[in-house]
This record gives sequence, C-alpha cells and structure tokens, in this order.
Amino acid sequence: MTSLRQYLLVFGTFARNSLIRDMTFRANFIIEFFSSLSWVFMNLGFYILIFRYTPSLGVGTGWGKYEFFAFTGTGLMINSLAAMLFMTNADNFGNFVRQGNLDFLLLKPIDTQFIVSLQRIDWSSSGNFFVGLLLLLYSLRQMNYVPSAVTIALYIVYMICGLLILYSLMFMMASTSVWLGRNETLFDFWFYIVNFARYPMEIYEGRFGRPFRWFFTFIIPVLVAVNVPARFIARPLKPQTLQDWALAGFTIVATVVMLVLCRLVFLAALRSYRSASS
Repeated sequence: MTSLRQYLLVFGTFARNSLIRDMTFRANFIIEFFSSLSWVFMNLGFYILIFRYTPSLGVGTGWGKYEFFAFTGTGLMINSLAAMLFMTNADNFGNFVRQGNLDFLLLKPIDTQFIVSLQRIDWSSSGNFFVGLLLLLYSLRQMNYVPSAVTIALYIVYMICGLLILYSLMFMMASTSVWLGRNETLFDFWFYIVNFARYPMEIYEGRFGRPFRWFFTFIIPVLVAVNVPARFIARPLKPQTLQDWALAGFTIVATVVMLVLCRLVFLAALRSYRSASS
C-alpha cells in the first residue's frame, strides 16, 4: 500500500514538473498571472466604490468595510488554491476520457483519483492567494485585531474544509464526462454557483434571498466554504451563539459528506468507463 510519505513525494514531483513547464513558456505564464490579478483588483475597486456609499453590507449584519475585506481575502485564498490545484486537472479529465489517456492512468500503482486530481499545478493562479493574504492582514490591522493562536488554527482548518467542499463539487462534475463525453456546460454551472460564495450569507435575506441561502448552505454547501472561516477571523462575527457553532459543526459534516459523495461518483464513473482499446 502506498504510504502518505510516498503520496507527498509524488505530489512534490507534480508541483516541480508543473513549475518547470510553466517556466518553459514564461510569456504565457506572465500573461495568465497578471490577467488573474487584474480581475482581482477590478473587483476590489468595485468593493471600495460600494463602501464609499455605505458603512456596511446590510443593517446590523456586522460586515463593515474591513470585515468584508477580510471575508474577500479569505475567499481569494480558497478559490486561488482550488484553481491552482484542481481546476486544470478537472478540465483535463474530460480530455483523458475522450482521448483514451485515462487507460494509462488506471495502470499507475497509485490511487487514480489522486493522480487525476493533482498531476497538474497551475502556478499562474498563485498570485491571487498572496493578494488575498495581504488583504486579510491589512484588514485585521485596520480593525486593530490580533487573532489568537486558537482562532488562527480554526481559521486554517475551516479554510481547508472550504477548499475540500469546492474540490468535491468540482470533481463530481468532472466525473460526469465519462457519461456525457463533454461537460463544459457543467463547469460554467460550477462558476455560477460558486459566485454565491463571494458574499456573506447575511445578504441573502427576504422572500427570494432566504431560499437561495438555505439551498446553497445545506444542499450545495458553497456558502459555508468561505463564510465559516471568515467568521472566525473577522472579530465581530466570530462564532458566539449556538447557531454560529452549529454552522461550524455542520461545515465539518458537509465536508465529509461531500468528499464521500465525490469518491462514490468518481468510482461509479470509473466503473462505467470503457477503455479506448475496448
């Protein structure tokens, strides 16, 4: 049985080879790197413009300017890691199926889902992570808040949970390429629903907002992916009530359930896969 250490060594090889590949085409890497950053800064400019006219997002929500920027920094880091580690691989999975290259991956002495998920690292997406980190640190400084070691630990744990939820959703959709052949439309759908996670769940109120909030919290739990870790790090919204802690507990359960579902869907897809030689 392949040990954890061996998996880490394989992942390190994937990361190194991906970096070498990106540096081989430096101009393309630089264009993609700065294109991604430009999108981030345009969004930040839009948010700054909004807070020129309002002190917070909604009345009594607790999401003031710098609390929201801490939220945005958290979202940038989680989404950057998801794009960097998984997006290219999820997109390539359909090509493996159509071209028959999945046959070669199935013969490798390592878990197929591992190698399919992580064999290509998109280093051009790493810039957004550091922008998010700097935005988070700046926001905490403006709030005069220094989180405790426990808060930081919980924040990291729930960021990992958010990343795993996004990964599970992404690869469940990617696995459908075995049955559908092409699933580009499903990836468009993934981007649409992940957009709901770009904002605090408190803004989804009222007749139309609450059904969206419930659905994207408990059915497709993308809202908890960013909201829960951001609540730990943004001082006014750190979990204090029973409901806050229940949401944090639900996030752990949702992460496990999503990972299990992702594994089951992936294995079902492999069972349905017909080799290129068959």
